[in-house]
Amino acid sequence: MASILDEYEDSLYRSASVQQSRASVGIPHSGYVNARLEKETPIFNKQRIDFAPPEKINSLVVSSNQLCMSLGKDTLLRIDLGKPDEPNQVELGRKDEAKVYKMFLDHTGSHLVIALNTSECLYLNRSVQKVRALSRWKGHLIESVGWNKFLGSETNTGPILVGTAQGQIYEAEISVSEGSLFSTNPDQYFRQVYTLEEESGPAPVCCLEIERGLEGKFFIIATTRKRLFQFAGKVPEGTEQQGFSSIFAMHADHLPSFREFPANLGFSEIAFYTPKLRSNPRSFAWMMGNGVLYGTLDYSRPDSILSDERVWVYPSDIDVTVNKPISIVLTQFHFLLLLPDRVKAVCTLNGQVVFQDLFLEKFGLLTRMIKDPTVQQIWIHTEKVVFRYHVQRESRDVWKMYMNMNKFDLAKEYCKDRPECLDIVLAKEAEHCFQNKRYLDSAKCYALTQNYFEEIALKFIEAKQEEALMEFLLKKLSNLKPSEKTQTTLLTTWLTELYLNWLGILEGDPSQRNLYLDTREKFRTFLSSPKNKDCLFNNRASIYELLASHGDTEHMVYFAVIMQDYERVVAHHCQHDEYDEALNVLSRHRDEKLFYKFSPVLIQHIPKKVVDAWISMGSRLDARNLIPALVNYSQSASTQQINEAIRYMEFCVYQLEETQEAIHNYLLSLYALCRPDSLLSYLEQAGTNPNRIRYDLKYALRLCAEHGHHHACVHIYKVMELYEEAVDLALQVDVDLAKSCADLPEDDEELRKKLWLKIARHVVQEEKDVKKAMACLSSCALLKIEDVLPFFPDFVTIDHFKEAICNSLEDYNKHIEELKREMEEATQSAKRIREDIQEMRNKYGSVEPQEKCAACDFPLLNRPFYLFLCGHMFHYDCLLQAVFPNLPAYKQAKLEDLQKKLAATSQPSKSHHRPKDTDTISLGKGQQSREQLKADIDDIVAAECVYCGELMIRSIDKPFIDPQKYEEEMQSWL
Repeated sequence: MASILDEYEDSLYRSASVQQSRASVGIPHSGYVNARLEKETPIFNKQRIDFAPPEKINSLVVSSNQLCMSLGKDTLLRIDLGKPDEPNQVELGRKDEAKVYKMFLDHTGSHLVIALNTSECLYLNRSVQKVRALSRWKGHLIESVGWNKFLGSETNTGPILVGTAQGQIYEAEISVSEGSLFSTNPDQYFRQVYTLEEESGPAPVCCLEIERGLEGKFFIIATTRKRLFQFAGKVPEGTEQQGFSSIFAMHADHLPSFREFPANLGFSEIAFYTPKLRSNPRSFAWMMGNGVLYGTLDYSRPDSILSDERVWVYPSDIDVTVNKPISIVLTQFHFLLLLPDRVKAVCTLNGQVVFQDLFLEKFGLLTRMIKDPTVQQIWIHTEKVVFRYHVQRESRDVWKMYMNMNKFDLAKEYCKDRPECLDIVLAKEAEHCFQNKRYLDSAKCYALTQNYFEEIALKFIEAKQEEALMEFLLKKLSNLKPSEKTQTTLLTTWLTELYLNWLGILEGDPSQRNLYLDTREKFRTFLSSPKNKDCLFNNRASIYELLASHGDTEHMVYFAVIMQDYERVVAHHCQHDEYDEALNVLSRHRDEKLFYKFSPVLIQHIPKKVVDAWISMGSRLDARNLIPALVNYSQSASTQQINEAIRYMEFCVYQLEETQEAIHNYLLSLYALCRPDSLLSYLEQAGTNPNRIRYDLKYALRLCAEHGHHHACVHIYKVMELYEEAVDLALQVDVDLAKSCADLPEDDEELRKKLWLKIARHVVQEEKDVKKAMACLSSCALLKIEDVLPFFPDFVTIDHFKEAICNSLEDYNKHIEELKREMEEATQSAKRIREDIQEMRNKYGSVEPQEKCAACDFPLLNRPFYLFLCGHMFHYDCLLQAVFPNLPAYKQAKLEDLQKKLAATSQPSKSHHRPKDTDTISLGKGQQSREQLKADIDDIVAAECVYCGELMIRSIDKPFIDPQKYEEEMQSWL
């Protein structure tokens, strides 16, 4: 193991040298460069607003980019921060000494409530310029307003809650929509729903917040100087516009749940943090006398949504008796406290002050700090100046705090896009797990860091945590790049050795059986991992050596299967006499080469199963390559076992229709050895055409002769057309077989006669059977009695041939009579032919004057015509018109040529007395006579009747009406 570690160290030498060089110049040990190219901006970036108020600022509120500012006694300034150059100034129109006490702006920036120190209230909507008095609110000094974020709109606030300095909570609604004809007050109603009290009696309602949780449940948070109250309840569906009186009514007889702290500042303030993409606040911070109560909001809880509460005491430099905090603002990870001369930011994770901003005395005392929840901007003002804070990358250092709190999952969440920070967190988490003896978790984290590999590996080795070391190596292996082949090879080899060591230890302990099985499964998963496949394949020789050194044949076979090294698998099974398993591997993977290699071994032990496997492979196996295995097997096996070889050869010949000569020859040898009956049937089935026979005829003849299969030899002689040899051998077996051979040369009567004479001689001289010899005469017409007589001995009497001689004489007489009869029939036939010729010369037909043409139905005698034997008569031109379209193209051309030549010949003279040599003179130039031209035309046109000849039969599929003239013909019938 140490040697492998040394090799891995050498492979990482360059990268380690680079890391050491970085460390020498102050770069962190993780290997990441943590340099800052420019000065990082602070989280809370202050900006002074370029604004010089004409009068002192009494109050300032901002929401949804809408800023409202009370200046002096009677002026209200409204600014749309999207258009800061277009401020809007509104006069309150008060002539008395009333001053603005507080202002409240809803979450949309549409509704502004102005509370005066004279216990009066004014209302201003964003869409109007005139301030209107809320008459129903008169007589109450307003301390807080809880806006309705769920039912409010730009023209209507919906039911809202109002807290007074006397501890009463009122429910109200403000609307700028036109009411009835006589009512112009914006306040729709104003009714008391509850009174908050402390131990000394009613206390001012410092803050009000309305939130809606799951399933329509509402939560109302109200604070006094020392107490934080919670009201929870459902508003019946469809009655949301009726307000929250039903929720407060549930607590009429008992106090709601509340938090109370002994000290107080004379007031309190609560702030909420709402993420941009969420509608409900996620956390809260309540500034009160003892410090800041911070926690999260859990809307799934039944009665109280406050969760994970903790109290962060004020920093040591804040003396609540001298410089008490004025306001509080909550961000995602900090709350900001406003003091008269400074702002402090405290981290909500550890309570540490992370930011402090001191304001110069020339600006005056700080008055109020508020946050616009929609754009996450913080506003601070004095009587003279307005400041704005931008919150930038607030979570940049949160990972450190979570890491120091051992909340590593959260720490990784906030530095996942900063690998150098993530490496530090992982290293710290790994060390933490190692110290707490959570070695597996430690290994997983260490594998993701950039720490030195050898240090971590030695750390687990010294702790004797091989399982954790394996986990570390596995994770490290999974993180390597494909190009890091050397490291991959070393890690893979090391892991294989570790697995084998661990399996060897567990296998010998029966109590660790389950752990052994689990480890074995992990090892097999490691070996079969697609990511490790290439590395394992390239280094399979080393892996085989490791497996062999540990004597783990089971995993050697498993690894060989994964590597598709089936030759090694089959060889292993054969060495251990597991022939069925070896054949199963061959059958499953269907590798032809492996079949050829291992079949000689397997067929010696499981012949039937091996042949079944060969047959299942079908044409994928070349039977010629299996013949050596069959030959070795058949030489040492019994007749019953040879049948398996015959079964496969028959499958190749009859099913696969193999044509290889070697296969057919081997099958012949098996038949000759064990199945002579099948031998003859095979030869007969192969046929007698030498060009279509697949076996070697000479080899087959020699083989059959050696084993004494004479019938088979006779058949082969017949195929080879060696008829004399076939007859000679057949006579040794059966005369009938010889007779069948003698009739084969059908085209060579001389040879056939010779063969029959051999048979006759054998019958006479060897069998001395005169009757059988006479039977040969009747079997072959070529033999005569005079051919057979020389074979008989001299002492044979004529009585034996009397019948044969008589039969021969009778045959001669019959042949003579038959020749006479044929001559008479020929004479009569010639006579009838002469009579028919004479009759045809005198044949004629008569035409009546009233006869009409069969085609045009006009009188026939008006023009030249044709008369056919069938009785049909046609004008010459009518017949030509009917025949011409149906003639072949070459005949049409010939007919046109003949007609042109006929027209070109001179017309005969009108005189009936013309010299006989006229035609002779006209033919002197070698031209055809007019009569010859007409005869040629007649041969084409009048070859047959158009109604009775083949022309009518060929035209049976033609329509009666030409398709091109169909429309015209149809219109003529309408």
